[in-house]
Amino acid sequence: MVPVGGVRVAGEGTLRPVRWRGLPRGGTLLRVALVAMLLGVAAAVLSTPAGCPPPGEGRAGPASATPVPAAPGPAAPAPGPSTGALPLPSGSVGVPVRLAEPAALAVLRPGARVDLLVVPAGTAAGEATLLAPRALVLDVVGAAGAVDGSSALYLALRPEQAQQAVGVPEGSRFAVVVRG
Repeated sequence: MVPVGGVRVAGEGTLRPVRWRGLPRGGTLLRVALVAMLLGVAAAVLSTPAGCPPPGEGRAGPASATPVPAAPGPAAPAPGPSTGALPLPSGSVGVPVRLAEPAALAVLRPGARVDLLVVPAGTAAGEATLLAPRALVLDVVGAAGAVDGSSALYLALRPEQAQQAVGVPEGSRFAVVVRG
């Protein structure tokens, strides 16, 4: 110990705890709170519940250069013909499609194969273009009679087909032909 001005001060050779001369200031408290919040968020993100699929499986599919929009509709499952979504096949991307005629959703089930047609905006109904032949139906979301636009068909498409489907001009209408 080294005497300083007649008062003994703890030096490096002692085991006495170092005491703060008062409470930490606002900046220190803010940093501690931010670190604690970030650690809590990281722990929440890293802990995956048992019912959730691992990354790369399920609706999101593998990472790709093409962003895939989320399925439309409410967060809670809407009543409708859905009997359980199918997993996304390898090499495919999931694309939600709103049909021009939502009544077609009543006859569709996950696992069905459909031809996806598009009628570009401003063209006659007879000028439909085949966008994706034999597309796999992954899920049917919402009720067939929903008028709020919450019903959609979730299809597994090849990446180039998904780009075409997402890139159609606004006002275009989608239709499906059910395959046997």
